[in-house]
Amino acid sequence: MNQTMVSFAYPYLLYLLLAIPVFVGLFILARMARRRKLNRFGHQSVLDHLMPDASKYVPSVKIAIQMLIAAALVVVLARPRAGAKEEVSNVRGIEVMVALDVSNSMLASATDDPNGISRLQRAKHVLEKLIDKLDNDKVGLIVFAGEAYTQLPITSDFVSAKVYLNSISTEMVPTQGTAIGSAINMAMHSFSPDEDIQKAIVVITDGENQVGDAVEMAKAAEKQGIQVDVIGLGSGKGAPIPLNSQKNTFLKDNEGHVVTTYLNEQMAQEIANAGNGIYVNGAASSAVNDIADQLDTLAKSDLERVVYSSSAEQFPVFAWIALLLLIADFFILERKIGWLRRFNFFTKADSSEKGKPTEK
Repeated sequence: MNQTMVSFAYPYLLYLLLAIPVFVGLFILARMARRRKLNRFGHQSVLDHLMPDASKYVPSVKIAIQMLIAAALVVVLARPRAGAKEEVSNVRGIEVMVALDVSNSMLASATDDPNGISRLQRAKHVLEKLIDKLDNDKVGLIVFAGEAYTQLPITSDFVSAKVYLNSISTEMVPTQGTAIGSAINMAMHSFSPDEDIQKAIVVITDGENQVGDAVEMAKAAEKQGIQVDVIGLGSGKGAPIPLNSQKNTFLKDNEGHVVTTYLNEQMAQEIANAGNGIYVNGAASSAVNDIADQLDTLAKSDLERVVYSSSAEQFPVFAWIALLLLIADFFILERKIGWLRRFNFFTKADSSEKGKPTEK
C-alpha cells in the first residue's frame, strides 16, 4: 500500500516548540525591566546620547534568530518526512527487546588490557551488528543500571534504533547497580499485546553488582513464552573502572584501593538458562551470529512494517537552516551596526536636523 503523506518520526518532540513562546516572554520581561532601570537615571532621549552604540532593535533581531534556530533544531529531532511514499507491507518476524547495562562498571575494559575498548563500546558494536541481522523483526531498547528505562519502544525503524544506540552513555541512569531483573520485567511489558508474535529479550551486561532476583524474573518471562538470552561483557581477570577518557584515573573504594570489576559469567548463564535462552561471551567473534541463530529458532509471525524512501527525510533542510541562522547570529553584535548608523527607519527627523545623519 502506497500513500503520499507528511509526518514526523517522533512527533512528540514537537511539544518542545511550546518552550519558544516562554523564552520570548522572558526576553520581553527582561527588556522591560532594563527599561525601568534606565529610566531611573534620566529621560530616554538623554540616555540614548550617552549610549550611542546601544541598539534598540538588534537584541530583538537576535532573539528572533535564536528562536528560529531552536525551532529548526526541534524539527530536525522530530525527523520530518514529506513528499515521498510510505510503504506498508506484511513481513514475517519476531519482536526483540534489548536490555543494555549502562552502569559505571561498563566503562571498564572489555578485555584483559585495562586500556582496551570499554564494555559499553563493545556492547554498542555487538548490538549494531545484531540489529543488522534482525532483518524483518522489530526491536526495542531498554537501558538499566540500578533502575531501568525504556530508551526506544518496539519498532521496525532500525535507523532510529541505531541513532538511539549512539547516544547511550553511563550518565543516562543516575542510580548505580545492575538491576537485570527490573530490566527484564520492563522488557516483558514493552512488547506488543499480540500473543501470536514470538518474543525475545537480549540482556547485554557484565553482571557486576547484580541487585534483585534476575533469575526469577527470567523464569517469569519464560512462562509467558518469552525467550531470554544474555551477552556477557568483560574479563574474568577483572579491570579497573576509568574516571576519564585518558584512562589514567580509576575508581577507588573508601580505603583508597582501586576498584576491580569482573564479568559475572555464572550469573549470566543462570539467567539465560532460566529464560530458556543461551549465554554467549561478547568477546567471542561468533557472539552476534550465535545470538542471531538462537533468535531464528523462534517461529516467525506476520508483522506490519512501514518503510519510507530515503527522499522522505526532510530534516537535512532544517539542519542547514539552523546552521545558516547560527552563522548569522554569530556575526550580529548587540551594538548598532556601523553602516546603518546614517539611517533611521522608525522615527522622523526633526525639521531643524534635516540633512544631518541620524542614528539607528
